[in-house]
Amino acid sequence: MACFNRASPALVEILSRLLSAERQIDADHCFYEFGSVKYHVQALASEPQNIYLSVLTPPLSPEFLLTNSLPNYLLHDIKNMYSDIVEIIIPPKEGFLLTMRLAVAKFPDHEENRRKMITEISSIQAVILSLQLKDMLWNLGSQDKTNGICKPIQLVYHPREPFFVVRMIEKITAIFPMRFKDNSDVVIATSFFQELMDVGYSVSCAKAPHCTWSPIPPQELRGESFQHLTTNGGFVSFDIFPQHVKGAKEDKTVWILLNFYAYVKHYVKCTRAFIQRKMRQRLESMVEVIRKARIGSEDHKTLRSGLQKGCPSVKKVFRLPKSKIFKKNYGKFSNQVRKIRWRIKVKGLHRFRRRWFKIPKFISLRKYTKLD
Repeated sequence: MACFNRASPALVEILSRLLSAERQIDADHCFYEFGSVKYHVQALASEPQNIYLSVLTPPLSPEFLLTNSLPNYLLHDIKNMYSDIVEIIIPPKEGFLLTMRLAVAKFPDHEENRRKMITEISSIQAVILSLQLKDMLWNLGSQDKTNGICKPIQLVYHPREPFFVVRMIEKITAIFPMRFKDNSDVVIATSFFQELMDVGYSVSCAKAPHCTWSPIPPQELRGESFQHLTTNGGFVSFDIFPQHVKGAKEDKTVWILLNFYAYVKHYVKCTRAFIQRKMRQRLESMVEVIRKARIGSEDHKTLRSGLQKGCPSVKKVFRLPKSKIFKKNYGKFSNQVRKIRWRIKVKGLHRFRRRWFKIPKFISLRKYTKLD
């Protein structure tokens, strides 16, 4: 998952551990983070007053490749941001763009202030990228102008997710080609972009950068390669005016642009999880209704079977009307009479009966005459 904080969580943890140790020991940490950023932290027991931090960040644009170190104006800006605690070493360590020496004795003694300073130093990667992007926008955007529009600058902050920045006379336009793996993600992202456009026209967001979504490439990207213009989520554009990059807003605006891809993917993932959770809750509620209905039918059958068996507890709870009781008692009586009248059939008994229990025929002496 993408990290939206400017500070590196791993770097914050390592620096906090080294600064809180009672006795300095040899430590050598080398790790990578999201965006192919490489860090190297080194502490020596023979030099307990210093900690060395080296950073390597990939170039934002293939058109503006960095050499073995950062430009001097970027180094000067970094030095001014971190006051006396940080000392920049020139040349940097081999394989890195920037190497800094951190003075352990100059860190604040108060825990909260020390934590704040560690967080600021751990955001060095965001500072370098922001300075690079600002330099591209304001200083290198004056080349290849056509009808007042500069040639689009391709920027790559997240691997395989480039976006374009176009500088015009009165504004700067950032264009993001959106690509998704699943069709469901495309539907969620499209609805999000349309809602973002609708919110942008409201009064409360009148001062925010104007957002535009289009399923086809915008006019500013004419002439770009076909692979950069092939998307399934359309193109999102932001119009950035001078009031959006004044003072403290400049760093925040640049950082939002660099992490827009990560924010959209995070939103799509959370929305999909929310929909799936609601579907599971709905399914569970439907299953509960069916289960209760089944239990009710089973209880009804239990009452009926208990009534037929003559269970006294069931008779007290379940009472039938008098007509049904009469029909039931009459049925029992008729069944008993029918069983009494049934003959017991024994094989060969009819022969014995005809032979030994034969009743002789006689003629009645009395005769009756039918009267008219």
